[in-house]
Amino acid sequence: MHRGWLVLLVLAWLTALFPPLPREAAAQEKIPVDLELLLAVDISGSIDPDEAKLQREGYARAIVDPAVIKAIRSGIHGRIALAYFEWSDNYMQTDMIEWTLVHDQASAEAVARQLLEHPVRTARRTSISGAILHAVPRFGSGPYQGLRRVLDISGDGPNNDGGRVDLARDQALAAGIVINGLPIMNGRVNTWGFPVLEDLDRYYEGCVIGGPGAFVVAAEGFDTFFEAIRRKLVLEIAQRPAAPVLQPGPRQPKSGPILRTESPGYEKGCDIGERQSQEFWRRRFDQ
Repeated sequence: MHRGWLVLLVLAWLTALFPPLPREAAAQEKIPVDLELLLAVDISGSIDPDEAKLQREGYARAIVDPAVIKAIRSGIHGRIALAYFEWSDNYMQTDMIEWTLVHDQASAEAVARQLLEHPVRTARRTSISGAILHAVPRFGSGPYQGLRRVLDISGDGPNNDGGRVDLARDQALAAGIVINGLPIMNGRVNTWGFPVLEDLDRYYEGCVIGGPGAFVVAAEGFDTFFEAIRRKLVLEIAQRPAAPVLQPGPRQPKSGPILRTESPGYEKGCDIGERQSQEFWRRRFDQ
């Protein structure tokens, strides 16, 4: 009995000396990084296996590019957390790289190797909204705490599956996530016959991207995809939280970054992809 009381007294004394950390302090134990960067890559039906391979290789090459490594090293902490997933239909998202610390050439090369190890595949429809909603809870789920949180979406068509893309975007912005876009001006009809949206860059500007300093860098096709993603990674990694946000100016070339402080809207409506899809199926059934 005496021994039991002694144990209790010792435990009480240890608890007084070393109280449990509050939940806020536990959260602060995460490794600080300059940026949590989540890459979301389109593998819908308008991208054939060869193009999907070029796209994957473009990301692998860009991640290890000296300019990208220099941008990472120039940050306050000199490191970022990076994750990667591929998406298509509303409920089809494949996580390939979990949150990984990238701080030098060796860590970047490890990520690139991991990317290239995964088999390349394509799917059917295009759900940018599904990709955004999949991405939102992933931020903060890893062992890193970023000064900024950026979702980087690349794709070659408008949303035509799942919920409204602008509503999904607004949900991400409310969570403090900036969305940047890399529209691929593929110009080729979807394998299943869905129509092409010629001004996809304007659609991304008006319906997809958002948040402080959000921008679009368009690729003129898969032949120029590597240079576009390399440039885009440098821009978003090098951006600083305290940097002034550039105001939208005159129309710029597709190859240049288009920066926005807020959505300018899109004259055809953010549901253009859904309407194109409905018209496509109506014609198919009428034949």
